[in-house]
Amino acid sequence: MTLFGTAGIRGPVEEVTPSLALSVGQAAGEPGATFVIGRDGRVTGPALAAAVEAGLESAGADVYRIGQVPTPALAFASRGRKGVMLTASHNPPEDNGIKLFANGVEYDRNAERAVEAQVATDDSAAGLARWDEWGRSTKVDVLEQYRDGVVSYVRDQFGEADRTRSTEPLLLADLSVAVDCGNGMGSLATPHVLERLGADVVAVNANVDGHFDARESKPTPETLSEFTAFLADGRFDLGLAHDGDGDRLVVLGPDGAVIHEDTVLAVVAAHYTAASEVGDPVVVTTPNASARIDEQVRNAGGRVERVRLGALHEGIARVRRDAADTTDDSSDETAVVFAAEPWKHIHTAFGGWIDAVASAATVGALVADAGGTDSLRAPVTERPYRKVSVDCPDEAKADTMTALETDLPEAFPDATVDTDYGVRLEFADASWVLVRPSGTEPYVRIYAESDTVDELVADARDVVESTVDDSK
Repeated sequence: MTLFGTAGIRGPVEEVTPSLALSVGQAAGEPGATFVIGRDGRVTGPALAAAVEAGLESAGADVYRIGQVPTPALAFASRGRKGVMLTASHNPPEDNGIKLFANGVEYDRNAERAVEAQVATDDSAAGLARWDEWGRSTKVDVLEQYRDGVVSYVRDQFGEADRTRSTEPLLLADLSVAVDCGNGMGSLATPHVLERLGADVVAVNANVDGHFDARESKPTPETLSEFTAFLADGRFDLGLAHDGDGDRLVVLGPDGAVIHEDTVLAVVAAHYTAASEVGDPVVVTTPNASARIDEQVRNAGGRVERVRLGALHEGIARVRRDAADTTDDSSDETAVVFAAEPWKHIHTAFGGWIDAVASAATVGALVADAGGTDSLRAPVTERPYRKVSVDCPDEAKADTMTALETDLPEAFPDATVDTDYGVRLEFADASWVLVRPSGTEPYVRIYAESDTVDELVADARDVVESTVDDSK
């Protein structure tokens, strides 16, 4: 049985049911454990939360119910304990989802597999504690504590905590920001945090609505068209948009144009790298992320490590393990200063979870400091980017990818090759191409970035299509 994808359990309500939630709770819970349970604004959330709570308590765990919160607030509350977030993130309203956390970090593969194995037994009594060991539940409020935490973190990293007079301007005092909350959980945090940092904030679609009536939950250039038009007259210095649970951030310029997610990632990564005091600052990202990130991090004195999609927490842990095994010299101390995949960021000095509220505040501070989005992104070289799909039956994917580990390097002999997570080719001019199988559809994906991207994609596609044909 495979329950967990790249971001927890997620699927239509006919599959992610209260019955499944009960089983997951029983599998995750144990006597003496403590869990926090949060949920997004979906109509199905209360029923799922009740089912998970019943499962956890019957397994012996105590439960703190924290209600509707952004996913990063649930992760924040899971520090020192475990957590369950009922959310399907940016999926449509008819989907459900379950995410598990331990001490502020998403469950790793081993922990997920342990839950899957117990759920697969289909034994309703397997996870039950003795009758006198069942847990108890308490309702608590963590939202204000989380918002306080984000505000303090951003103030500290940008030096506002050193202000000596209350009359000194706040960090974002000269910044006007529009935030499209998309009827999601960002409504409960991001506008509040930005206002407390001094920004002039206008929030749109800021009522929590599990139907996502204002727009689709996933923020894309297409779904943000009305917000783009709202920004187009230049009244605001910055536009920000969230998904349904507040772990994704899209950044828009004063004209309403979406700033490429890899450019945002590169800017924030360079900021954290330059601010770090360790000898070996590392940024963890994913194979589909742009080489512009490598350029900016390298220029700031750091290096980039990559990990599979959906596993930033595993990449952080790997870098830390490797550092512990290889150095005793504190002058060369290695630290992960930032971790991100497109749209989703982990601010490692704040916590081990993806946090778009912290990203919104950090990006706001960087824009204010630079004097605008144009100045902030000016150092980043933005080459044309393409993503295309090649038909490939699921049963042919494994053989195709094995063959491509040889076929692609032979077709591009001047490239540096990485086969850890697909096949990624990097070229001396910072162009790159990545080929990896889709985890959910019968395709092999090609991602590429280059000044001559159409030519690069065409050449890569020829190789991929030929290899797929040979593997069928």
